[in-house]
Amino acid sequence: MNTSVDFLLSQKEHALYTLPLTATVEEAVKEMNAHKIGFMMILSASKLVGVFSERDVLVRVVAAGRDPKTTPVSKVMSSNLRTITPGDTAEKALEVMTNHRCRHLPVMQKKKLVGLLSIGDVTRWITRTHQLEADHLRSYVTGTPW
Repeated sequence: MNTSVDFLLSQKEHALYTLPLTATVEEAVKEMNAHKIGFMMILSASKLVGVFSERDVLVRVVAAGRDPKTTPVSKVMSSNLRTITPGDTAEKALEVMTNHRCRHLPVMQKKKLVGLLSIGDVTRWITRTHQLEADHLRSYVTGTPW
């Protein structure tokens, strides 16, 4: 069960959705809605400086009474970043997500953004792994090839 983050990334769409640090909350929300996603990575000069999620919209914009049209994401994004590397394991990713209560982890290689792993990606991997194990055990018990 030492599946690498790199392998998990290879099993999914490679699109990375990012916005510049200068974007407004309104622009971020429009972009998130256009791609049917709930999380954007915020860049400054091609460097990951923050993340912006649906939760940030609810807590730091709507509940705080801020105007999405004039509020820059830089004022309401999360900048205390949790990241992983392509060489980390899926288990480590799940541990970080669980311990820090986050649903997305940017994947960094030598300070360069190379991917994004979501809790859905990890859950799909766990489900697939358990299904393969169950199929293998069923085959072993019944003596039929799988």
